[in-house]
Amino acid sequence: MMANSCVSMDNNNILGLLKLRIKRGVNLAIRDARTSDPYVVVNMGDQKLKTRVVKNNCNPDWNEELTLSVKDVKTPIHLTVYDKDTFSVDDKMGEAEIDLKPYVQCKQMGLGKLPNGCSLKRIQPDRTNYLAEESSCIWQNGKIVQEMFLRLRNVESGEILVEIEWVDVVGCKGLSEAK
Repeated sequence: MMANSCVSMDNNNILGLLKLRIKRGVNLAIRDARTSDPYVVVNMGDQKLKTRVVKNNCNPDWNEELTLSVKDVKTPIHLTVYDKDTFSVDDKMGEAEIDLKPYVQCKQMGLGKLPNGCSLKRIQPDRTNYLAEESSCIWQNGKIVQEMFLRLRNVESGEILVEIEWVDVVGCKGLSEAK
């Protein structure tokens, strides 16, 4: 069960929560005979979360929502895709990072009501990020979300589609104090 306020959380240095939706994988590497059994491990600081394993699928649909406590927006979110193996160590299938800075800049604009689907900022793929294509921060149902295709590195192929959304929590510092 998730705490409703920072006062009841273990650490009062938390700025807020980040919903991370791991939607799907595309063209993931084959690590078994003809396919893979992929899952994603998410690390941010000392937090570690993971998705369920999708059996025999190099284009898995996870559609899982994970929640991270954010203490510092400069701390990257590291994602590693693995192939689940029964009798040996799980094989790595690539990795990616989410940079929160562009998203935080949108949140700090302090915008009010906007039409659904309104694009606030576009982020281009380049050598400094893991984006496979342009990503936009979008106003959706009164919140700002950013959906992005991340190109996996240290592997022959694969991308994962994720989405992030900030959650303000009563008693937390919020993004106004984030730098």
